[in-house]
Amino acid sequence: MKLLRVGTAGQERPALLDDEGVLRDLSGLVADIDGALLADEAALGRIRAAADGGELLALDGEGLRVGPPVARIGKVVCIGLNYHDHARETGAEPPAEPVVFFKAADTVVGPNDTVLVPRGSVKTDWEVELAVVIGRTARYLESAEDGLAHVAGYAVAHDVSEREFQIERGGTWDKGKNCETFNPLGPWLVTADEVGDPQDLSLRLWVNGELKQDGTTAEQIFPVGEVVRYVSRFMTLYPGDVINTGTPAGVALGQPEPKPFLRAGDVVELEISGLGRQRQELEDA
Repeated sequence: MKLLRVGTAGQERPALLDDEGVLRDLSGLVADIDGALLADEAALGRIRAAADGGELLALDGEGLRVGPPVARIGKVVCIGLNYHDHARETGAEPPAEPVVFFKAADTVVGPNDTVLVPRGSVKTDWEVELAVVIGRTARYLESAEDGLAHVAGYAVAHDVSEREFQIERGGTWDKGKNCETFNPLGPWLVTADEVGDPQDLSLRLWVNGELKQDGTTAEQIFPVGEVVRYVSRFMTLYPGDVINTGTPAGVALGQPEPKPFLRAGDVVELEISGLGRQRQELEDA
């Protein structure tokens, strides 16, 4: 299933995109798309039955904003340097263990919402990423297979980053990762059964119409199941938590000088096969 949330910010309603591309209203069945729903197999079964039975009313999507596909996200866990080609382009050694950092849940915005260039920024960068949404509480998992079994679904994430704040200002990466609007998510949460193999997805990103990233999750150093297993050894993952699993080569940081960092007026578009497409215009904060 392709689950999403539509409407003005803070007032989104749950919806489903059916196999014919018709937007369907879920508000009569569920209150929202959130961790409680994703952990409730019976509720998900009712959605599937209603969709298969043609019981869901169509919504007019014309001019309707698409919000983040998951509400009330507890935490956004991020994995750095998780693609062989990205490590090569930045001159970094592939890590022996996953590099883990966080984004605050309030960085998450809709897939087509405006992205704000932080005040004082000179190195705002792009990163298309596969986002994993947790569907079952995960703690101390024993295997990558267990990790995959705890995934509810997948979405497109844009891990926007300010590289000067991240790398040159001391301390942790978090200063360059948690600026307002720095995690567009969506348009859809695609359930794991529809995605199939998460290591066989193509990722692409364009800036002002120019293709910058063109990669595949097959290049991940630590595949999805292993990432979930690994993270669960250090923290408890709850339904509705999100893991951004890293970005392939092609970021501004890896380009020759002068590096083409983002600025107000730029347009970024990104997609992952089967998971939909995002488009953001940048403005100054």
